[in-house]
Amino acid sequence: MLYPLYEAGHLMLAPMRLAAEATKLACENPLNPLAYVPQGRIVAAGCEMFERATRVYDKPAFGLGVPERIVWERPFCRVVAFGEPSAALEAKPKVLIVAPMSGHYATLLRGTVEAFLPSHQVFITDWSDARQVPVASGRFGLDEYIDTCIALFEALGPDLHVTAVCQPSVPVLAAIARMEAEDHPLVPRSAVLMGGPVDTRRSPTAVNRLAQEKGLTWFERHCIHTVPLGYPGAGRAVYPGFLQLAGFMGMNLDRHRDAHQAMFHHLVQGDGDSAARHRAFYDEYLAVMDLTAEFYLDTIERIFVSHALPRGLLRHHGETVDLGAIRRCHLMAVEGEKDDITGIGQTKAALDLAVNLPETAKAYHLQPGAGHYGIFNGSRFRQEIVPLMQAFMEESLRPAAPRQAPVVPAPETDPILLRDTPPVQPPRVARSIRLPDTLAPPPDLPARQDGIPQRIAL
Repeated sequence: MLYPLYEAGHLMLAPMRLAAEATKLACENPLNPLAYVPQGRIVAAGCEMFERATRVYDKPAFGLGVPERIVWERPFCRVVAFGEPSAALEAKPKVLIVAPMSGHYATLLRGTVEAFLPSHQVFITDWSDARQVPVASGRFGLDEYIDTCIALFEALGPDLHVTAVCQPSVPVLAAIARMEAEDHPLVPRSAVLMGGPVDTRRSPTAVNRLAQEKGLTWFERHCIHTVPLGYPGAGRAVYPGFLQLAGFMGMNLDRHRDAHQAMFHHLVQGDGDSAARHRAFYDEYLAVMDLTAEFYLDTIERIFVSHALPRGLLRHHGETVDLGAIRRCHLMAVEGEKDDITGIGQTKAALDLAVNLPETAKAYHLQPGAGHYGIFNGSRFRQEIVPLMQAFMEESLRPAAPRQAPVVPAPETDPILLRDTPPVQPPRVARSIRLPDTLAPPPDLPARQDGIPQRIAL
């Protein structure tokens, strides 16, 4: 009943939103004397804050100033390519950015896409809002997610580079491992995993501990609801986006409260630039999508509770996913020093588990001072991480030296939980990558002081 109640609440507030918008326009009208006194600006600011707090936010646009094309499409995913087809574009290396399917839209990675536009053909997964997908389109769980990754690698290959941001690190790794096990000719050249929960037993965060403490049954009982009538996906069991957003907001409630108070003062004071930055950030942050129940519960159970991948127990349509099968695809792990979503060492675990991949085909970077959002967006990402990724992708085009396969230990019978141990602190860079002078990052820029939260939970 929660979903229908949520929808009914928005419908009940619709007349009040319209009244607030009309009042705001009246108070800002140059012909109204109230527009020139503080009391009028206070009323207009209050009306805007109310309207924004009760609005249902639509999916944002990328808005990067370049043409966008749909080059691949299925019911639950489509791939967006950037730029007009041309010989110059096709001469650039291809990079597929696998966006997280975790509540926010792919436009959250607008900055990630923009950073690679000058140097690569850029593709990004644009996942569908589950409430917009009819029940007749079937289920979409973790196995289907891995199937989608394999299909994308085949469609966009050869010589494809893949970047998985946060949650897709596990299905991308699994897809690569399955392709490697079958000696598939279109295995990606490289994969960069950014803040992904490969082994959540390492440096567990509050998110990881919650999954361990509550267990699958609790999430199934409290987080899964049915899409109501009025949507194409009516009757589909989903994890609603508004619940995911409530969790995001609750993790940093003080920051969001302070940011909205600052927004109100900016509006009253007539600081249009600061208010515009706030609107742009929260137009993206507050736009959320539903996830299929089977994908959400699969992720909780197999990644966060049973730790199936690092224990060698993850199966894809009955076949074991063995990261030891990875021998050709170069792997890079990127983590943030202050990441409170994916702890230090969780992504680096992928390099340790790929035991048959030569060390020369692996790279690791721990970004000082960066939180979860900062490892794929912002000034640190553009200036420090992107040059490393570009150099790594270029290096992956050269064949790695073969090495003798080590003995692979048997899968663990029970998970090893490290919740009560101090966080793992690996070295900042496990293997240095020498950058060409043309890729050397510029000096640091001062941090933003606009009061807008700089982390988005994925």
